[in-house]
Amino acid sequence: MLGTGKTRGQVVQGRYAERERIEQLLADARRGMSGVLLVHGEAGIGKTALLDHAAGRAHGVRVLRVEGIESEMEMAFGGLHQLLLPVMDLAGLLPEPQAAALRSAFGLSGDGVRDRFSVGLAVLTLLSEAAADGPLLCLVDDAQWLDQPSVDMLTFAARRLRAEGVVMLFAVRDGAPGAAVRGLPRMLVEGLDRADAAELVPGLPPYVVDRVVEEARGNPLALIELSAALTPAQRAGRLGPSALPDATAGLPSRLQDGFLEQIRRLPEAAQVVLLVAAADDTGDLTVVLRASGRLGAAVEDLEPAERAGFVLLSGEALRFRHPLVRYAAYQGAPLARRIAAHRALAGALGEAGQAHRRAWHLAAASTGPDEEVAEELERVAEWADRRQAMASASAAYERAAQLTAHPRSRARRLVSAAQRAADAGQDERCGVLADQVPLPLEDPGVAANFARARAVVELGFRRPEEAARILVESADLTGARRPDMVASLLTDAVHAAFSAGNAALIEEIALRSPALPVLAVPARLFGGDVHGGLEAVRALVDMPADGVMDRLMTGIYLQLTGDHRAAREAAAGVVAHCRDQGVSGWLPTALHLLVQTELSLGHHEEASVRAAEALQLAEYYDLAHRAAHLRAALAMPAAVRGEEERVRELTGAASEYTRPRGVGRGTADALWARGVLELGLGRADAALEQLEAAGREVTHPLLRLPLLPDVIEAAVRAGRPERASEAARSLGEWATALGQDALAASARRCLALTGPDDEAEEHFVAALALHDGGSEYDRARTALLYGEWLRRLRRQIDARDQLRAALEGFERLGARPWADRARTELGAAGGETGLTVHEDGPISLLSPQEREVVRLAAAGASNREIGAQLFLSPRTVGHHLYRAFPKLGISSRTELAGLLAS
Repeated sequence: MLGTGKTRGQVVQGRYAERERIEQLLADARRGMSGVLLVHGEAGIGKTALLDHAAGRAHGVRVLRVEGIESEMEMAFGGLHQLLLPVMDLAGLLPEPQAAALRSAFGLSGDGVRDRFSVGLAVLTLLSEAAADGPLLCLVDDAQWLDQPSVDMLTFAARRLRAEGVVMLFAVRDGAPGAAVRGLPRMLVEGLDRADAAELVPGLPPYVVDRVVEEARGNPLALIELSAALTPAQRAGRLGPSALPDATAGLPSRLQDGFLEQIRRLPEAAQVVLLVAAADDTGDLTVVLRASGRLGAAVEDLEPAERAGFVLLSGEALRFRHPLVRYAAYQGAPLARRIAAHRALAGALGEAGQAHRRAWHLAAASTGPDEEVAEELERVAEWADRRQAMASASAAYERAAQLTAHPRSRARRLVSAAQRAADAGQDERCGVLADQVPLPLEDPGVAANFARARAVVELGFRRPEEAARILVESADLTGARRPDMVASLLTDAVHAAFSAGNAALIEEIALRSPALPVLAVPARLFGGDVHGGLEAVRALVDMPADGVMDRLMTGIYLQLTGDHRAAREAAAGVVAHCRDQGVSGWLPTALHLLVQTELSLGHHEEASVRAAEALQLAEYYDLAHRAAHLRAALAMPAAVRGEEERVRELTGAASEYTRPRGVGRGTADALWARGVLELGLGRADAALEQLEAAGREVTHPLLRLPLLPDVIEAAVRAGRPERASEAARSLGEWATALGQDALAASARRCLALTGPDDEAEEHFVAALALHDGGSEYDRARTALLYGEWLRRLRRQIDARDQLRAALEGFERLGARPWADRARTELGAAGGETGLTVHEDGPISLLSPQEREVVRLAAAGASNREIGAQLFLSPRTVGHHLYRAFPKLGISSRTELAGLLAS
């Protein structure tokens, strides 16, 4: 007879801190706040018991629950569907795009899932609606064995919960392979101490208690099962030195052995039903019994397993008491019986019309190549692909490849598996799959896709230069037979080369097809034909864009050539395209470009909000390469604000990734942010060192152009004007060639610093005129330098005007170190230094998230529309508005438009 390993009162013996933390989350939920916790630890340590404890304390709280099943991991969105099934009647309250996405994900419609974010947002909104009339508790047990798309959507929603009254508890077994649960607050569950452990094994002599506690290492399930397995003589104290299992054996395997021994005591037919239930991935009692009937067992044969406590029955559902019971029942059965169980389940599911589940069971029953099953799995992969369940699609393609005898078909399926793994953010697995592809590849289309998969791995966590070269090589090899693929391969290659900051490589790639509009720009710009390059940029802007990469490169070229307003418009268009078309994997990259344009325009607050959103998405997708770029971008507004610790944290994390991989642009941006920080804090020597190091990371003057005004100012302030002369010359030449006011303003300001003193004022005045309508930050920088120059000439009244203007600008931007410098200079010039300016009046009192919500609400967007754009639940949007109104001194959203316009 099994011990009561899942009995709530016993297993939660002790665990006072853990229980208190969970009960606090429930208490917060009753007050309308949301909370999330990932409970993790080894097998049998009591994670499920803590979830049971939460359910037991959830008085007046609605409870949803799902348990991961290892054999169900390939079933895209299966776990999510199981969890949300009790509240699916609320799907009608969702905005139609979200409801449609959810129906598609669950296979309730024939449509594909265009955008995984729509599914995640639908989950968030549905949970919010389910909690509308009272708190909601979601329990996700054995999350490591849920399908990855379900875990992704649940964690997507969990990270965005704020004020819905929803608690989500995830339980994960440490060390188990399976779905990754990322980015949630964690709580480690460790072994019980000696006193609490002894309470679980009452009635034993002290010597026996000590031995059992020692063997179990504080693991509650082990304590109960090991004590239950003792013979009467051993329980009485007659315990020899080798009576218990070898202490070096792994605890979970020892427990499985104990479970297996007890399973084998069941009648033969009961073992058959238990094996079928263990192989099943639905938990549907009807399916289990239908399949068992094919093997000669019936419903009455389930009774011994139920009486033994192996399974729990509730209505039409069957649940194993502990995952180790399931594994023991499955792994302990001979191979032939496991195959028979899967075949029986395939037949039962075929009758039920569940073709995708049937295919997986047929695959599990296959012991060698089987093209018919492989084709069924390929159809499953296509089904998952349409639902944006890339991890599941990849698994199906991989298993199909394993069942494929023909090398050409096997290669095609492995390449498809690698591509979907990359789309799912599984770059490392993508590399493993790519390594299995049999070479050479005869089909040029498959070869090109193979090159893309390899390039994704290189760009994702190795070297962008190598990614570019892989794509170029593929374009050269496939060009004659598949000319239609050359343009996209070379465009992807030039994008990777831009990430490396290698201008020679960019030019080399572009010159392979200089007539191609998207490559004509770098072919000319990096080849010395600036006028031709600008014409090519304008031609590209006027052309209809085919896809994300062409749109993205257009924005990059506009930014590169200093047309920041047009670049911002292009970047916003790429972001909108990614959102509208469901190209979610590219959204962090598109947002990164938008952040860069906002920084160039001096919109530091907007850049921070966008960069934070993009970084969250990049981390969600495991896009380490893009996350590094975004950390460097986030560091720049932090540097302007003088947040030294934050800047060092962000740039340190960015550089740790970019330096060893040759991501030159990312390293340069991180060093640039550090240089701006040092310059703002008045440490000119340190600033010059960082800024010159940033310039060495990129290999063309055009790529270094944004750095030059800061390099020049740092060199002059450090008393090293000779180190500013080349930068000033280059800046002036490019400003003239590119013809952009912002660049011209920076060039004139720098001429004032480095040129003859009797020409300085002319340059300062010209720079200020060119700044009109441009970046307020750059204008304030120019006014500060002009005011300092005037004060040195003892023109105090004129100096005060410029320094006051600089101070006002810096304070509006929250640029504290620069404001402090302006205030000091203003005081020295005899001006009033008590000035304090708040950007946009009371708007400056809002957090960045509140500000974004208020901006959209003022434009007339509903809470649901705001939530869809910002990936928040409607109730969280309402919470932000509730907090913002008192700060703004208003009482309703109808007053917002007038407030923002004033």
